[in-house]
Formats: sequence, C-alpha cells, structure tokens
Amino acid sequence: MQQLLAIAQKKERHIIGLMSGTSVDGLDIAYCSISGEGHSTVITLTAFETIAYNPDFKAEIKSVFSKKEVDLEKLCLLNPWIAQQQAAMINLFLQKHGIKKEDVDLIASHGQTIYHAPKALHAREKFSNATLQIGDGDHLAAETGIITISDFRQKHIAAGGEGAPLAVYGDYFIFSKKGEDRIMLNMGGIANFTFLPGSMDANKIFSTDTGAGNTLMDALMQQEFPGNYFDKDAVVAKQGTVNEALLLALKDNSFFQQSFPKTTGPELFNLQYLQTAKEKSGTTEMNVYDTMATLNAFSAQTIAEAIQKTMPGNNSFHLYASGGGMHNPLLMDQIKQLLPGVPIHLTSELGINPDAKEAVLFAILANECIAGGNVQFSKELKGIPSVTMGKISFPW
Repeated sequence: MQQLLAIAQKKERHIIGLMSGTSVDGLDIAYCSISGEGHSTVITLTAFETIAYNPDFKAEIKSVFSKKEVDLEKLCLLNPWIAQQQAAMINLFLQKHGIKKEDVDLIASHGQTIYHAPKALHAREKFSNATLQIGDGDHLAAETGIITISDFRQKHIAAGGEGAPLAVYGDYFIFSKKGEDRIMLNMGGIANFTFLPGSMDANKIFSTDTGAGNTLMDALMQQEFPGNYFDKDAVVAKQGTVNEALLLALKDNSFFQQSFPKTTGPELFNLQYLQTAKEKSGTTEMNVYDTMATLNAFSAQTIAEAIQKTMPGNNSFHLYASGGGMHNPLLMDQIKQLLPGVPIHLTSELGINPDAKEAVLFAILANECIAGGNVQFSKELKGIPSVTMGKISFPW
C-alpha cells in the first residue's frame, strides 16, 4: 500500500494501457506518461504498438468467445493463459522500446471480453447486467513484475451501469474543449460514441453503443476468405451493391428501438444474425460482395442514425473517429455522406493516435483508480456512474 501511495503522489505516472477488443486481432500496448487527474489530466503517448495474435491464440479465444455454451474447463484454463501470453508481449514491448520495468508504475489491463450480457439482451428477470473479461491480473503482475489494475467493467455494473462503454470517462477528461461540442466515435467490433458538450457540463455528457461496427464484416471475411481477418481498404465491399431488402432486415431488431444509452456485443451481432436477416429478406443466395457492401452500409447507417436521434437539432458538433473502422474508406465515406456538414476528424488531430485511443483510455482509468476519482457525474446520467474502477494486483 505504501508503494501505491507513492505512485499516487508522483507528479507524473508511467502507465501501460492494454486493449484487446472483440475483433481479437492483437494486443494494443500504449506506454503513457500521465500527470494530474480528472480535468487536470495531461497525457503523453510515449510508445505504442499493436502485437498481432498468432492463429493459435485467436483459435483458443474463439473457442469460448461470445458463446452461450462453452467448455468450462477450457474457459478456466484460458483465464491465466491469456494473461501469460499478454505478459510475454508486454515484456517484449518493453525490451523493444528500451523501457525498464522499474520505470513503469502500473499496467492497466482491459482483459479479453468473452461475453457481454446486458439485461436488455439476456432478458432474465432475476439477473442484472453482466459481462466477463478474462486474462487474470494477478498473473499479469507476476509475469511482468509490475502492479496491474484490471477487470474495470465489474465496478461499472455494480454501480448501476452496463459495463460499457467505458470510454466516456477518459473522453471527458482529455478530449473535452470549452466552446466546441464534440462526438468521439470509436468503431471497433461494436461502434460507440461519447458526446462532449462545449459547456464542459458533466451532466450533459452522453455515451452509448450504436450497434455493429466491424464485427459482422470481420466475421464474414473470416468465413469466406480464410486467412483474411477484415476487409482491408473495403476491397470486397466496393465490388458489391447494397441490397435494400437485406439492409432493412438487418435493421429490423428490437435493439434499435431500445432507448439510449444502451450496450451490445457480438452476442447479438454475429453470423447467425446475418443469416436470419437473409432468410427474412429472401437473400440467402446473395454473393459475398453484395453482402459485404450491405453490411458496410448497415454499420454506417446505424452509427449515423444513433447520432442523429440523440442529437436532435444539433449539427454543430465536430466528430473525431478512432478504432479499426476508421481504416475502412467506404465506411468513413458513407458516414460523411450521412452526416452532411459535420466536420469529421481523427483523434490524431487531438494528439492521440486513433489506433491507440482505447488502450490510452484504460491507462487513464488506472490513473483515476490510483490518483483521481474526484469528478462527479449526475446521478441522473444513465450508464455513467461516478466511480473509479479496477482491481489491483501486486507482483510477488
């Protein structure tokens, strides 16, 4: 505890933020220097790298990922195994970038999401919201020799949230700008955004998932083009034509009628969801190119429609994009067309590499856990409880 107190009292803390998303493509490692807390947070991204997962790692995760029925022994074994694999990646990262372990104060680990079950999705009356991330923090701490903060989402749920999106906290602290309304759009497997009011009023912040980001497109690519994990440069989608019947069927789900804010995951938006929509629309024989073009339009439209529904009459905001979807030129072009007049940027214009943004945000959550926790959000803000998050693991 004395060590934690010493870290909290430092003028500048050096924190490694980790992110492994639902796309299961690799581990984002962001080495950050952070001073202050809350709105006084100042962050510098000193080193960043995404270390790709090998096929064996991906196969092991996918054997339990987003499935209602799994091998419980395998799930138990994967919890420490993932942490051990990620610890080896961190050690390699430190060596490659010439960073000494004693110069790292904390590791902030998101873990690997295995299942996300908000009550709106599982609909079991006696159970509340739930989510599960594996990749044990104790094993990370033991294998790296660095204090690790992990399992952030559980406190969010315990305090009344759905465990997502968590980006709102870091977004508010480092991206808010007085006098400019901003939307921070992250397009990972699932797309989400945070609205940051130019008034800097914490009670007017808004954050929600919008639906599928890349998850359906990635899953289709992996099924139809083995060895390809995503539609690079939208090459496949650009060869197809959007099918309106399939598009309408994809959008015909109760999730899109639920009030905001809300969360979701690949537990809903998966290949079975696509198959059901194809059967409903009579498009089961559609070729992969038209299907991919339609999925691309589905993501773009549901993102834009969520923004328009939650920002009625306000078209004066600036949008800053991050996440894998920003590399999809067709997806970005469609969003620009659907939000005419809205200036669209990347978070790199705000000093944060958009590929590193989520890992950076978990470093900020770890900083708040140790040295912050003073910013209070209104109790009326659904999905944004005023809590610090994370469980602390010490190396032996």
